[in-house]
Amino acid sequence: MKKKTSTRRNPKRHDIWLVRFPFSDLVSSKVQPALLLAIHGEDVIVAGIFSRIPSGHLAKTWVRVEDANPFFQRTGLKKTSLIKAEKLAVVHQSVLV
Repeated sequence: MKKKTSTRRNPKRHDIWLVRFPFSDLVSSKVQPALLLAIHGEDVIVAGIFSRIPSGHLAKTWVRVEDANPFFQRTGLKKTSLIKAEKLAVVHQSVLV
């Protein structure tokens, strides 16, 4: 994850940003990494990234981001994580951290 400052807000597709990601009840949220899939004006479509990886078979809609990958350091993630395609949200750029 690239370091972002409050004076520089230039999100791009495929970036990983910290996002106040909404829970499915839309009442509360949690700051967590998310992959930016598309940017439409000030709205951003994001896919949630999660570090808790269940044992056993992974869902077909999950993409495992391995910390052993030579490019892993560029992600800014701390450990092997999952991008979950069913955890999509449209958020305003103001919730990007």
